[in-house]
Amino acid sequence: MKLLIRNLNRTTTEAELLDLFEAYGAVQSLQLVRDEDANLSKGFGFVNMPKAGEAKIAMQNINGKIIGGFKIRVKRAEVRAEETTSDDLETTPDTDLNNND
Repeated sequence: MKLLIRNLNRTTTEAELLDLFEAYGAVQSLQLVRDEDANLSKGFGFVNMPKAGEAKIAMQNINGKIIGGFKIRVKRAEVRAEETTSDDLETTPDTDLNNND
């Protein structure tokens, strides 16, 4: 399950977040979104935990926690369209969009 972490202190590191989330289960990947010019966090990131149950427990326990002086928010990340496969998309019959009947 992919989680979105928001309201992070810009000085929070991947290692700090990894330690925080690994206390609740396995972490498959972790990414802080960075400002390329300053090489600092933009204040949010993503954690992917392979076991949904562990991710939910982590989310419940970490959401609202004060980290680096900031009250962070953790929620399930929304799946973006380019992350879905064609099997995930609802199929609809082809229609003629130019037909004004």
